Amino acid sequence: MGAALFYHLTRGPLEETLPVLLARSLDRGWRVVVRGTDPARLDWLDQKLWQGPEDGFLPHGVAGGPHDTLQPVLLTTAPGNPNGATVLMAVDGADVAADEVAGMERTCILFDGHDPAAVQAARGQWKRLTDAGLPAEYWSEETGRWVKKAAAGGAA
Repeated sequence: MGAALFYHLTRGPLEETLPVLLARSLDRGWRVVVRGTDPARLDWLDQKLWQGPEDGFLPHGVAGGPHDTLQPVLLTTAPGNPNGATVLMAVDGADVAADEVAGMERTCILFDGHDPAAVQAARGQWKRLTDAGLPAEYWSEETGRWVKKAAAGGAA
């Protein structure tokens, strides 16, 4: 059974945090699907990932191309898992279902701590997922480093 990890972004923006989590996932041999809500925002993230440091290259693509199934990291707004990912990263309020979390190695929900609507949406997701009996962890970077602040449902 997978676990949901909630990342409350208060210091570093998404475009700094996401590449770190993607690199760690790829280092573990995991494929990742990044789910957003706005195609234009995912195109922007795609550009940010291409502009990263040369030694930090993250192989990825935006859904809709001819090689979606081959991408180690696939950015999409659609539900599903076209690249056979074992990790789902939800950004910008993209929703995830309990059965998706259960079927993944890990689900990361990244939300902007400066946006009250994003915080409220993350709280709603936390409640839905933990009420479904799934393990969840809440991580905060308020001190300048990531610290696990809460766990529910048997999360380690």
